[in-house]
Amino acid sequence: MSYTYSDLHVGLSFRSPGRTVTDADVVAFAGLTGDYSELHTSDVYAKSSQFGRRVAHGMLGLAYAHGLMWARTGELRETAVAFLGIDGWKFVAPIFIGDTIFVNYRIAELRESKSRPTQAIATFDVEVVNQDGGVVQRGQKALLVSKVPLSGVEASR
Repeated sequence: MSYTYSDLHVGLSFRSPGRTVTDADVVAFAGLTGDYSELHTSDVYAKSSQFGRRVAHGMLGLAYAHGLMWARTGELRETAVAFLGIDGWKFVAPIFIGDTIFVNYRIAELRESKSRPTQAIATFDVEVVNQDGGVVQRGQKALLVSKVPLSGVEASR
């Protein structure tokens, strides 16, 4: 289901589908970013770390969380214009290879755009949780939303 602007309100909550983080994901992210930290790439090193095994990059979790939210669910396909930013993002606990993550998010604030009368800004409280319900990341994300139908959505039907 895709929500229009008139459907949005403070307190509206969503839960994403899950995504299992694989070894291939971690290796590909290391290659993409150049972050080959041994905590992510060496079983021997990671076994001796405080985590006892390899962990996914924190930024990989953040990237997956973003994709699991608006892009994958399609809930805001009719309204989402642009991602505006992140506030107070915290990496609370590690994401291990093999963990399945979900994103719980709710509209914390919805306000009119000061510069664009046909748009608004939705601020979401976001929690990334693992398969056991443990919070691994949290913070706020802001999204520019349209109050009128997006022509790109109609054009791509």
